[in-house]
Amino acid sequence: MSVKKGMIVLMGSGEFTSTMVEVHKEILRKTGSSPNAVFLDTPAGFQLNADQLSQRAVDYFRTRIQHPLSVASFKSKDIPPLEAEEAFVTLRKADYILMGPGSPTYAVRNWQDTLIPEIIAERIRQGGCFVAASAAALTVGSLTLPVYEIYKVGTDLHWVEGMNILHAFGLNYVVVPHWNNAEGGTHDTRCCFIGEARFNTLSALIPDDTGVIGLDEHTACIIDFEQDTVSVRGIGSVTIRKSGSEHIYKRDESFPLDILRGQQVQTDQKAEAPIKIHSEPSAVDQEGTFWKTVHDLEETFHRDLETDPRGATNAVLDLDSAIWSAEKDLENVEFISQARELLRELIVLLGSRLASSAGTREECLAPLVDRLVALRNEFRAKSKWQEADAVRDCLSQVNISIEDRDIGSQWHLGS
Repeated sequence: MSVKKGMIVLMGSGEFTSTMVEVHKEILRKTGSSPNAVFLDTPAGFQLNADQLSQRAVDYFRTRIQHPLSVASFKSKDIPPLEAEEAFVTLRKADYILMGPGSPTYAVRNWQDTLIPEIIAERIRQGGCFVAASAAALTVGSLTLPVYEIYKVGTDLHWVEGMNILHAFGLNYVVVPHWNNAEGGTHDTRCCFIGEARFNTLSALIPDDTGVIGLDEHTACIIDFEQDTVSVRGIGSVTIRKSGSEHIYKRDESFPLDILRGQQVQTDQKAEAPIKIHSEPSAVDQEGTFWKTVHDLEETFHRDLETDPRGATNAVLDLDSAIWSAEKDLENVEFISQARELLRELIVLLGSRLASSAGTREECLAPLVDRLVALRNEFRAKSKWQEADAVRDCLSQVNISIEDRDIGSQWHLGS
């Protein structure tokens, strides 16, 4: 079956931040005039807050992308058959399928022996767009990096089987997001938190005919089968390693899809060449201190968001001050950019929280008072004046007055 006009978009991180707003809009425009966008929740299906993460995606699309997003809920392969079929139907109707945070190995384990990989491939063949971001991006290649098991639990270096969506389109790669991650500060967390040294060991376990697509954070790799091109969007770069060679494509660069399809990749440096590490101890120390401050303020914000909006607001203001101070101290430009994206995200969350909080006194009282006024009107219509007056007097005692006009009864809350 020939490949039609669809797209595969791989994002290194930031799928729900300001840096990806224009990227989502761009690929939605390419997908069609009114594409049906769907979020697949499997990668985070094991988390207790899985539904909240899905709602965050829906809210992000509504407020930032100005496009509706529905949810195909397939939290595990053990869900009831009817729920599974409903998810399959939703995916089959989707023009734009997005999946993101969670555990890549959990996702792969629960997609194996299901219709989901087949449905996704078919939607791409039919002209749809498939967006795999962050943890989900790890799943689309021939092998999946068990990052949490290695980085957090300490298991031996190994790969697990991937969904291999790319192989269905003639692309034989593993995908690694968070390629330029620097959260470790004093220790190497590039190559999706694994670090360059350990990733080189893992690379030796990859078959010779399989390449690596490394995605910087807040960066998208758009594989467009209609244009036969690959484009880089966002703030970072995309690294292609294959057959002992490496090529790095920077933001807003494009290159022919044949480079991914071919046996050789254009070379600008050998894959064995190390990625540059900050060599000055003082710089490393400063980076670690800066990110500790950022993460501490992020934790404070989320802790106070529901119970102490003033505390959450102060955390945002402190984060803004920390960023300005770090910029003055010549902090790593990439770190500054990432911290600013986090700041914008926290501001959006704060605004959403305030928008959903209780409104004015009139707005809070309206459901009850409107019903009492309607009850009074019913009494008046039936000439039950004593009962009608009793309702009016009751409202008057709590400083709510009623005016009877030609257009109907209106109530007002006194000062």
